[in-house]
Amino acid sequence: MTTTDQDGVTINTLPDNVLVDIFIFYFNTEGDQLLETLLRVCQRWRALVLASPRQLELESVYTGTEPVSEFARDIRPTWPVGIRPTDYSSSICRNITAFLNSKHLHLIHAIFLWSITASDLKKLVAAMEKPFPELKYLGIYVNEGPMTPLPDSLLGRSAPLLRQLVLNNCPFPGMPKLLLSATHLCQLDLRDIPDSGYFSPQDLGAALSVMSRLEFLRVEFESPRYPESRHPLSLTRSVLPSLTKLVFEGAHQYLEDLLAQIEAPLLSQLKIVFSEDPHFVVPQLHELISHAEAFKKCHRAIVHTSDHGIRFSAFRELYSPELSLIGRGELDQLLSSFARLFNSSLSFLSTLEQLDFLDISTQTSKNGIEITQWLELLEPFTSVTDLRLQHQIASHVCRALEELAEERVKQVLPALQKIFLIGVGESVPKYMQGFVAARQLFGHPVAVCPWDDYRKTASNVYYLLCDCHYLTPNTLGLHHMWSLPSD
Repeated sequence: MTTTDQDGVTINTLPDNVLVDIFIFYFNTEGDQLLETLLRVCQRWRALVLASPRQLELESVYTGTEPVSEFARDIRPTWPVGIRPTDYSSSICRNITAFLNSKHLHLIHAIFLWSITASDLKKLVAAMEKPFPELKYLGIYVNEGPMTPLPDSLLGRSAPLLRQLVLNNCPFPGMPKLLLSATHLCQLDLRDIPDSGYFSPQDLGAALSVMSRLEFLRVEFESPRYPESRHPLSLTRSVLPSLTKLVFEGAHQYLEDLLAQIEAPLLSQLKIVFSEDPHFVVPQLHELISHAEAFKKCHRAIVHTSDHGIRFSAFRELYSPELSLIGRGELDQLLSSFARLFNSSLSFLSTLEQLDFLDISTQTSKNGIEITQWLELLEPFTSVTDLRLQHQIASHVCRALEELAEERVKQVLPALQKIFLIGVGESVPKYMQGFVAARQLFGHPVAVCPWDDYRKTASNVYYLLCDCHYLTPNTLGLHHMWSLPSD
């Protein structure tokens, strides 16, 4: 390698530790392609890569397709091993169980059991009821049930190096006890938690209190189960200094009790799904959001209504919603709950400049909605200058605005300058004329304009409105695990 700068200094003059740090930096974006290149640049770089498997998150992958004795012949003594089966035949389950019980146990740093059935997982669990001293990554995705809850003795009740835990449809009621030892955890991703895997918000809050490195937290219950009698909470809040992303789905009482125990000053993305209860109340949400600076920088919001519920999203940039709140149920009941939530918990709404209403609900679902409900929903948006309305909902919102009493014409959307409608011509629609005239009379004129870029806007946010999971492990900034290519 002879690359030089203007002073004639070659890159080979850099010490080994600096070169390894450079490799680590670029591994996050280049991955396998970079590994192939580094191994072929020169003997020194190849030696550095092969001598730094843990820093570079390299691993030997064991899929269970071959007996442990054959795989062991190619294991490098210092290389971590990732158990990543792609199938679960009886022979593969036997081989993986044998590896979990072998003398190579200390090399295992990752176990990922994706799309495994409950019966196959049951065969492997017995071999996982002991400490794995080097385990950093554990992921289990059960695609068939019913699943027997994982035992409290999983991983020997100790996970001091664990950085990532992902469980999908995998009941583990004793999980909070294990997490009390997981002080290095960066990602806790719990999806489709069945009733048999329920754990209390008090136990989860206690586990979170030791996680100073936690960056991503997802807690999603299959059903909104919550005990009728709620236990008193500790007055002490735990600060999660690294948490930036939080996703929750379940009973609003559970969320309230969980949020009462934590603070997350760096939180920048929040998604909440209120399950099956349109009358939710979460006062603690105000505490969480008011202490997070990221939400104060939002400038745009989208309200999306359908026959199945309502979704509110706030943005700094179009493709990255900072906040997403989803309610499922009857639209008329949800509007009132969202209005209360806006007024009590989302103070940053008063700084938003653009508000879009998108709607795919039927006329029937809006028949029971009173004019006051639309107005209550709009009241917190005191800085909105641009209001964009999809035609299915435009008449409802605009008629509500037209019914405003004179003293309230300047109070609801006081900064409003433009209303964008789809297909509007030069004349103001009849259902808007009263409101426009009143605003003109009070010295706050509003222009009604065509929403020409509606199709582009709707297309850009389509992925969001389909309720996709916008938070994935790939967005977390965690190191990827790369396998050594064959020579």
